[in-house]
Amino acid sequence: MEQITIIGNGHMARSIAVRMIKGRHSVLILGRNEGKTRDLVEFLGAGAHGGSEGSSLEGDLVFLAVPFEEGKKAVSAYGDALAGKVVVDISNPVDLASFDRLLVPEGTSAAESIALLAGPTTSVVKAFNTCLAKPLEAGSVAGLPLDVFIAGDSENAKAKVSAVVANSGLRPIDVGPLRRARQLEAMMLLVMGLQVNPEHENFNWDTSLKILP
Repeated sequence: MEQITIIGNGHMARSIAVRMIKGRHSVLILGRNEGKTRDLVEFLGAGAHGGSEGSSLEGDLVFLAVPFEEGKKAVSAYGDALAGKVVVDISNPVDLASFDRLLVPEGTSAAESIALLAGPTTSVVKAFNTCLAKPLEAGSVAGLPLDVFIAGDSENAKAKVSAVVANSGLRPIDVGPLRRARQLEAMMLLVMGLQVNPEHENFNWDTSLKILP
């Protein structure tokens, strides 16, 4: 059983926490809004506890379940406390005003930017960015378990993330080094654009990317 810290208390934090607890892991929720954090912990029940923003991290696996800019702030704030840990970036740096561009320069990704901030003693892994909150909490879409695409430069870090993904009832897929986060984030730019397109009335933030055999 892993002790997992989740920074954030929104929809994705809730969904990831649900999956992690299903995998019999213990979860610490750290959020800026203490009331919202407390409500989430009460919803999650056994296996979950909470703390305020900036509280000590627990365990070796830390999820940044916050938008890209907030994730950068969290990594900068924790600094050396992240040394030796695996940090999972789930963000999609999409322009939410237009859903037609990424807010990172070409040739890089949100995950790579966070890795630069975290430094060489922290292993950054991209994962869960292709999962939307509603299907992730359920664990499946149309009766099929969700795929979780995982990118990272450390094989040990990816193995650790893959293990908790599998334990939670989802299918981990290792897509290669951290630079593959560029493609994962671009994929979700397309998917999120479809969700807000009124021509696609059957899409309601409840879809999922799946590789079929």
